[in-house]
Amino acid sequence: MPTGFQLGPIYIHFYGIIIMVGAVAAAWLADWGARRRGLKSDLVWDALIWVLIGGIIGARLWHIFTPPPSMLVIDSITGELVNPYFADGKIHLLDIINTRRGGLGIPGAVIGGMLTLYWFCRRRKLSFLMWADIAAPSLALGQAIGRWGNFVNQELYGKPTDLPWAITIDPPYRLPEYAQYATFHPLFLYESLWNFLNMGFLLWLSIKKADRLKEGDLLLIYLIGYPVGRFMLEFLKLDAPRIGTLNTNQTVMAIVAVCAAGLLIWRHRRTPATPEKPSEE
Repeated sequence: MPTGFQLGPIYIHFYGIIIMVGAVAAAWLADWGARRRGLKSDLVWDALIWVLIGGIIGARLWHIFTPPPSMLVIDSITGELVNPYFADGKIHLLDIINTRRGGLGIPGAVIGGMLTLYWFCRRRKLSFLMWADIAAPSLALGQAIGRWGNFVNQELYGKPTDLPWAITIDPPYRLPEYAQYATFHPLFLYESLWNFLNMGFLLWLSIKKADRLKEGDLLLIYLIGYPVGRFMLEFLKLDAPRIGTLNTNQTVMAIVAVCAAGLLIWRHRRTPATPEKPSEE
């Protein structure tokens, strides 16, 4: 399966195209959400480039500090398996900034994007919680589309299976210990579908239950919905990063979901919700 095409001296990767399609679709949905609240939708497009940059930096940092086991290398000094970006007593800066070597981590993208959105809102004197609510279903949409980049790269597949919807992974892309298997769970598809469902649920809440929501509720519900789905899917993942015996992503997802659920319950027991009112033009 081709992963891109040549355009003159430049090789265009389908992965990058799919990521950008997801980002534009997310911005379009946020634009609609802003206009529905009576806000200036131009702010969405002003924020987009900054949020994209923050998200990519966060995604790269997450991957660098939580590499999958298949990327670990033997340290020439200690003889132990170590993070390849910090092996042999050095910081491999060129490898760190080279996104072609390795990948991106979605948890880091969410953290980086949200921190950038917070900075943007502070700079423009906007309500971060309101704009985070606008961004929540858009973020789920962007993730749902972006996961198809993993399909063209033949990555993010799960355990071997012979189910009717299993995907075939070419030998060069299989983990060595699973080289004898040909078909695997399409983990990218499962996560994409989960994100589409999460987006739909968040949009339904924002329209049908607006009078019961506080600013920031949709963000918290996203921080419950996505982590729960990701936690469950990690059971099928073959090459999950670990700290000791713990699956790093699964542990983080569990903590985030529990904390978000606790905060959501606490803030609604404390005071009743009030209808949203636009706080800026």
